[in-house]
Amino acid sequence: MQPLINKLNTLQKNLSSFEEKLNIREKNLQLNKLLAESAKSNFWKDIAEANSVMERVSFLKKELEEVTSLKSRISNAIDLANLGSGSNLENDLEKEAAYIEDEFKKIEFHLFLSGKYDAGSAILAVHSGQGGVEAMDWAQMLLRMYLRFFERRGWKASLLSETRGEEAGIKSAAVEVSGYYAYGFLKNEAGTHRLVRQSPFNADRLRQTSFALVEILPVIEGIKEVTISPDDLEIETFRSSGPGGQNVQKVETAVRIRHIPTGIVVSTQSERSQAQNKENALKLLRSKVFALKEEEKKTEKKKLKGGFKIASWGNQIRSYVLHPYKMVKDLRTKIESRDPFAVLDGDLDKFIEAEIKL
Repeated sequence: MQPLINKLNTLQKNLSSFEEKLNIREKNLQLNKLLAESAKSNFWKDIAEANSVMERVSFLKKELEEVTSLKSRISNAIDLANLGSGSNLENDLEKEAAYIEDEFKKIEFHLFLSGKYDAGSAILAVHSGQGGVEAMDWAQMLLRMYLRFFERRGWKASLLSETRGEEAGIKSAAVEVSGYYAYGFLKNEAGTHRLVRQSPFNADRLRQTSFALVEILPVIEGIKEVTISPDDLEIETFRSSGPGGQNVQKVETAVRIRHIPTGIVVSTQSERSQAQNKENALKLLRSKVFALKEEEKKTEKKKLKGGFKIASWGNQIRSYVLHPYKMVKDLRTKIESRDPFAVLDGDLDKFIEAEIKL
């Protein structure tokens, strides 16, 4: 029993050290401050700001509850180990220690996600690269892969914009991803993704290589991070080109915004309301302007966008091969999978976890 007690004591000591690294005390103070703020009578006057605060409250509660629960389980296990004896109790405590160890590793993973925006929401954009209709189809496959991954994690995804291809697939699309550490998990997915397969658009079923670019941005809600003057914007409205009913087709609900100082242009048409499309466009623009400013500072370039590269040969971060053999390989971590269809169905955990630990 003594080796087991020693193991539990070590876990308790490690968790205590981990609390300091994760600033648990400071986060408790932050949570109490946000809860006090949410109790004010005028809290919901600014709905966007209120939602942002409540999202942060949810993140902090989850993280603190995980640590508190683990502390309690370790303490209880140590008490039982010191009081009792017998093979059945020892077997039960061995299982409990193994569980605690696994849970500790999961929480410890948060240390790799200590960036300013890691705990928050993200915007994922997919752009088709070289390869014509093949690339547009590949971009749509990638978008579906990520949407399935979000489902697995219980994250909410909202379409911000989408431009469909003339024959198939998408030219580009952007979604907002709301979930616990969404940006932290996704930020290293930024880059070019390469697909090799037999073409479904060619009668001879020739082997085809396609490229698509994935862009990851943090959702920036605060005005302090990015101030955009209305005078710096050129706003146009136009008719939506995609499906959505007569209102979408006949009324100018789609919105295009150009940020004059940077030249960044965004457009959204996924909603039926022009006001909602404008709100989504401004959200997307705010994140793009923020990422550009951070890139210019060269302080968090790799963390935020990973750099913008042409979606073509030589720049890919991951290859998905469906023919002549089947394999997905990340060119940075060397992580591989012999089941590309499972990966394309959202089984990305081992790739993403390896990227975060780089």
